[in-house]
Amino acid sequence: MEAPRIDIPDHAPHVLVVDDDRRLRDLLTRFLTENGYRVTAAASAAEARSKAESFLFDALVLDVMMPGESGFDYARSIRENSQIPILMLTARSDTSDRVKGLEIGADDYLPKPFEPRELLLRLGNILKRAWPAAGAPSGNVPELIYFGPFSYRFDRGELRRGDDIVRITEREREILTILGSATGDNVPREALAGNGAAANERTVDVQINRLRRKIEDDPANPIFLQTVRGIGYRLVIDR
Repeated sequence: MEAPRIDIPDHAPHVLVVDDDRRLRDLLTRFLTENGYRVTAAASAAEARSKAESFLFDALVLDVMMPGESGFDYARSIRENSQIPILMLTARSDTSDRVKGLEIGADDYLPKPFEPRELLLRLGNILKRAWPAAGAPSGNVPELIYFGPFSYRFDRGELRRGDDIVRITEREREILTILGSATGDNVPREALAGNGAAANERTVDVQINRLRRKIEDDPANPIFLQTVRGIGYRLVIDR
């Protein structure tokens, strides 16, 4: 009998699970999905990098002991340009491993075997702590912005046209969050680029054009998402 399909909302946190143990990957994917997360799984650091080129993740559950590049090495490379929350998993109970992971920049550490509910609690905690750094509005940035018939809510990453939700990708959500947080100011192209290998001006322009097709009546002559020549882009919001 086929398992019932679980509908996860677009604004749910997206977690990347990296572990070479297929059984554990499947277990974590099922468990986190049942508890409201969107989940992508990878069997190695190399596969995780490939996934990160196409998706924006809210947190990383990372195994330490993997063939090839270890979880420690992968976490170290991530911390060179990203503050994504990292929960590390290991079969080792050695305190020195835990200290090493935290020194690299992991947010929390869970030895195997573990109780899935404990992982859920730890993951929820690091996401709460990291939320302000992950694009939540602060200071003078409002919780909700309006531009024409559209509204964008930062805490949910939710774009609406009137009462209707507009489906957007994670990269589009990230771009809207950055542009909206600038409250109408110019945003350089490099600030809109992601951290993956595909992060360059060309891909930013492609993503902007896709987003324009969702919010502009005439994408070739945009009213809201405007190009600032020689700099980048700006989102014209209602004051």
